[in-house]
Amino acid sequence: RLLDRFCRYVRIETSADPASSSYPSSDGQWELGRLLRDELVAMGLTDAYQDEFGLVYATIPATADGDTATIALVAHMDTSPEAPANNIQPNVINNYDGSDIQLPHGIIAVDQVPELEEMVGDTLITTDGTTLLGGDDKAGVAIIMELAETLVEQPRLRHGPVKIVLTCDEEIGHGTDKINIASLGATAAYTIDGGGHAIIDHETFSADGVTVIFTGYNIHPAIAKDRMSNSIRAAADFVAALPKDDRTPETTQDREGFIHVHDVEGGVGETRVELILRSFESDDLKHYAELVTRLANEAAEKTPGVAADVQVRRQYRNLRDGLAHCPEAVELAEEAFGTLGIDCQRAIIRGGTDGSQLTEKGLPTPNLSSGQHNIHSVLEFANLDEMLIAGEHLVLLLEAWSHKLA
Repeated sequence: RLLDRFCRYVRIETSADPASSSYPSSDGQWELGRLLRDELVAMGLTDAYQDEFGLVYATIPATADGDTATIALVAHMDTSPEAPANNIQPNVINNYDGSDIQLPHGIIAVDQVPELEEMVGDTLITTDGTTLLGGDDKAGVAIIMELAETLVEQPRLRHGPVKIVLTCDEEIGHGTDKINIASLGATAAYTIDGGGHAIIDHETFSADGVTVIFTGYNIHPAIAKDRMSNSIRAAADFVAALPKDDRTPETTQDREGFIHVHDVEGGVGETRVELILRSFESDDLKHYAELVTRLANEAAEKTPGVAADVQVRRQYRNLRDGLAHCPEAVELAEEAFGTLGIDCQRAIIRGGTDGSQLTEKGLPTPNLSSGQHNIHSVLEFANLDEMLIAGEHLVLLLEAWSHKLA
């Protein structure tokens, strides 16, 4: 049943659109949300609804007595815009034999994906090699939906109130924009949106965004002598002055942060340079912003008539900082894996999750793995066995929380 759910969900094209001004940014997210709402209602969750922003909510009533903690489970319906996602054709490989996976239009090579060596005998789902699969995060959506039906079917399973939250536009940074956290009344939440298996993400980058606008003066080049101020030259000098041998995505790993210039657009009169700043330590972001500001102003000064405007935007902060106030969110997840007899690991993410923002807003939200692999790639695949284990883990995790008072 979980496999059927997942394959149905991934066939609905839900790519987020960063150029859209609407929310959600694509019609497919509305379509999938309506389907999920209807399925939740059919399970007997009569309060299931899709709100005016496309988000889907439902409550699984408690089976445990008393005023127990409410836990929210969160996944996002949109998929990455970084690869084609239309006409997805999921391909199921039963009893994987451990060899390279030959797709109609590509190959998933074991030497490139060493975790395949641990998946012999498992059921894998791929695409034909021309599109995303959408396991990020329809694996999480399917796991939560299957869990909901399991809990409804088996009222003997002990748990407190469970809030289901299925979000939109996570892939373009807006997954938590429309969530009414106060209305959830949750003690903690979990995003089911991690790669791999039996991993608890308890730290993320802290993040800021930066826009640098170089303003010059454009005039016909035939009469430009001593009059034109070319903002492109200042922007080029600025980009060239940024760190190259360190503090870039391509030169860092593990806990090393970076300054990443990712977009340049403009003309003689105005040029915009977009950057992101990332570090596990918030103080580093301050130093990165100071460096960017200094280099931008120096570049503008080299081109007479050009001015630089540096705009720094706070994005999210390290998940670790908020989880310090609710350590049981991670500890109980570890205990649940122990009950399953599975070794788990705490991990850090060189990026962010919806949980980063939810935690900063006051709802502690670690991220749990959901059998995703090669995400944002046409060679993406999901592991059904790992998805099933993720669901079993959630059953035990919710039981553990049911012994905690609200």
